Amino acid sequence: MADFVLVHGAWHGAWCWKRILPGLWAAGHRAFAVTLTGTGERAHLLSPDIRLATHIDDVAAVIEAEEMQDAILVGHSYAGIVITGVADRMPERIGRLVYLDAVVPAPGESWSSTHPEDTRANRRASIAATGIIPPADPALFGLAGEDAAWVARRNRPHPGSVYDDPLQFDAARIAALPRSFIDCTDPALPTIAVMRRRVREQPGWQVHEIATGHDPMISAPDALLRVLLGSAPG
Repeated sequence: MADFVLVHGAWHGAWCWKRILPGLWAAGHRAFAVTLTGTGERAHLLSPDIRLATHIDDVAAVIEAEEMQDAILVGHSYAGIVITGVADRMPERIGRLVYLDAVVPAPGESWSSTHPEDTRANRRASIAATGIIPPADPALFGLAGEDAAWVARRNRPHPGSVYDDPLQFDAARIAALPRSFIDCTDPALPTIAVMRRRVREQPGWQVHEIATGHDPMISAPDALLRVLLGSAPG
């Protein structure tokens, strides 16, 4: 039995793992989906005081409260930087890091660091005006029909105050942990392009590809579940 902690990306909440959790439970694992402060059902807590450290605290608190050892941390998209911060804080509690089409930061980088300049400019303009980053069109993630409508109804603005927060961490500490990257290739999200190259150039990565868009927990749950189950100790 393994402990899974599933951490959603920008605009989402724990709800996005609805099609994944039952399969993990049925296989005998413990699995917990975290909702980051200011998002999902915690959108009422949206505040300029939310920082990257707040979201790291959210995930670390679940690991502590559930007394996990060798947790498999799964971070989607933005949450790649979150799970890196958690693992740097408590590496002895982490069994594997799974970056799901996610940010794979270098020390000192922020979520924004590797985004195209037009993306940074647009998001920073929104943050300056409103304090938030409005949800992206689900079609950018390859979603259509009922799936796109389901995500659009549930997406919430993301706290803008986390966008340029840098993460300082011990790269050797993270490199010592087993790490996987799940590359969602059809359509491939442009803001993840740097990460796709990075994990193929650095040693120590296990890379999986799923021919689906950026939200595989919605568009390809069976394929994603197979990869996650394969990441658990035999």
